[in-house]
Amino acid sequence: MAEKRLILEMGTGNDLYGEDYTKAAIRAVQDCLHHSSLSLYKSLDLDPTKMVVNVTIGVQKPDQVDTGAVAKQLPYGSVTVTAVKGGLNVPDEANGLLTVVAAAAVEARYDIPEGRFQLVG
Repeated sequence: MAEKRLILEMGTGNDLYGEDYTKAAIRAVQDCLHHSSLSLYKSLDLDPTKMVVNVTIGVQKPDQVDTGAVAKQLPYGSVTVTAVKGGLNVPDEANGLLTVVAAAAVEARYDIPEGRFQLVG
């Protein structure tokens, strides 16, 4: 059997005033979830709890992301969250504020038995 990527969704999130990288990351993951549906799993009679979910979060200060808190946003599967350098910090010098923007990629993979489905690509 070999894992196949079934879903890839991208999203963005921000924290306008708190400079909270975890909050921005969670909002980015929620953005992904609001743009996707797991109907594929039901249609193919696959158990969504058995999927492998890889989340990549891009922010300017990846060490300030609580990856465990981000992982809790995913309703199914074995979840791994990796924070990397990316996203944006947008300064507001006039008010002494920093807006944090996070980018997220959520990838769902599934270990599909050989011969069960014919996948292209």
